[in-house]
Amino acid sequence: MASHKRTRKMLSISTLALILFIAPAAAPQNLAEFEKRMTEFTLGNGLKFLVLERREAPVVSFHTYADVGAVDEVKGITGLAHLFEHMAFKGTKTIGTNDYQAEAKVMAKTDELFEAIKAERRKGERADKTRLEQLEKQFQEAEQEAQKYIVHDEYEETLTRAGGEGFNAYTSNDATQYIVSLPSNKLELWMLLESDRFRNPVLREFYKEKDVVMEERRMAENNPQFRLFEEFQAISYKAHPYGEPVLGHMSDLQTLTRREADAFFKRYYSPSNLAVAIVGDVDPARIKVLAEEYFAGIPSGPKPEPVETVEPPQLGERRVIVEDQSQPIIGIGYHKPGINHPDNAVFDALTDIMSAGRTSRLYKSLVRDKKIAVAAAGFQGFPGDKYPGLFLFYAVPAKGHTNQECEQAIYAEIERLKSELVSSEELRKAKTRSRAGLIRSLDSNPDLAAQLAFYEVVTGDWRDLFVQLDRIDKVTADDIQRVAKEHFTSKNRTVGAIETVSSR
Repeated sequence: MASHKRTRKMLSISTLALILFIAPAAAPQNLAEFEKRMTEFTLGNGLKFLVLERREAPVVSFHTYADVGAVDEVKGITGLAHLFEHMAFKGTKTIGTNDYQAEAKVMAKTDELFEAIKAERRKGERADKTRLEQLEKQFQEAEQEAQKYIVHDEYEETLTRAGGEGFNAYTSNDATQYIVSLPSNKLELWMLLESDRFRNPVLREFYKEKDVVMEERRMAENNPQFRLFEEFQAISYKAHPYGEPVLGHMSDLQTLTRREADAFFKRYYSPSNLAVAIVGDVDPARIKVLAEEYFAGIPSGPKPEPVETVEPPQLGERRVIVEDQSQPIIGIGYHKPGINHPDNAVFDALTDIMSAGRTSRLYKSLVRDKKIAVAAAGFQGFPGDKYPGLFLFYAVPAKGHTNQECEQAIYAEIERLKSELVSSEELRKAKTRSRAGLIRSLDSNPDLAAQLAFYEVVTGDWRDLFVQLDRIDKVTADDIQRVAKEHFTSKNRTVGAIETVSSR
């Protein structure tokens, strides 16, 4: 999340969403009806817009999807996608400052001093400690001077005063996304602000915000499950950047420069790498006019190439054990294809059969019948969907039971998938729940905007949101057995666990 403050706001709108953003039952719930209300266009610079007209309430939700996440980083700049998400709230040459020209000079000075500090620290034992102290003092003084020119939180407060709700952003392995909902009469305000922050971003307070992100990382490290799954992710991938953490490595965060962040922005935030979904009480014709006025002037650039590194097949099981004074947990991951593979719908059906509620196989076996776990499930999409990821099973042992018991019970359920065809009733329920889940996701303007943007960017067509249901409808018991046999094998498996140790 962009900040703790924005996280609280995100959580607080859940109730408001029920009041303001739920469409009535007559709202479209199939592809044909959506196509009647959908307008899509691409500006000359490559920026794609999806506009869905829903006039039931005078509100509109905006979702900007930047096709860049931790997967696009390399060693040395890990954590930069997430850090840039923070910087995108710092304002522009006109927002967040009372004298940009003076501020820019001070920022250039801080950059020069930070680079000098970094160079001196590289010398290790040979570093001139006196010079280093002088540089650090000058750096702190320059940071303090820059504060004189900053108007804090002006971008966010402008939208809040206009009635904005759900103002937030989040970074994942695959993407960085920016969201807000506003009264429909504030459409032009959003156009002005959103276009300005991607046309004229100012990475002010860069080094202070790095400290915020590093503290976020320290807090995450206090969570045993975070530590486990960071280790788990790292050993699951030896080549593909899905093995890198979204929060980045601490040493990279400590040494990142504003120059590197600016180069990252120029490469990954060109209009051709962005998509905007707008859902609510809008006139698509007016959206087109305003989009041309505010966004068309942003300089175009080539869409960055996708990650070309391919994770090689595993040659045998990998395993990591984290010893901790905490609740034990076991995770078991199997490599699988990405979202655009023909078998993606099969993995969706598998997720439902193994994990959907109290009738799922894992819950019934491990939690209800054997009583060896308090929670057990399996799902696809870890750590991302864009590239081949993992199907992840996990279990939390019940008191008096062990990870080993849960691990063997999960394997037993996996072997059932291979040796016995799932029942027609299980498949029917999985397909029914998938359709019900889609219909629920269509009720909320913010959720719908997120879904449309995701499917447009990651699969190439927003219509795949609906096509996926057709694909799930066609999944057979034979498909599930075939996929389980192909992918859920011991040599394709990574196991991670927290083993509880007593305090010393």
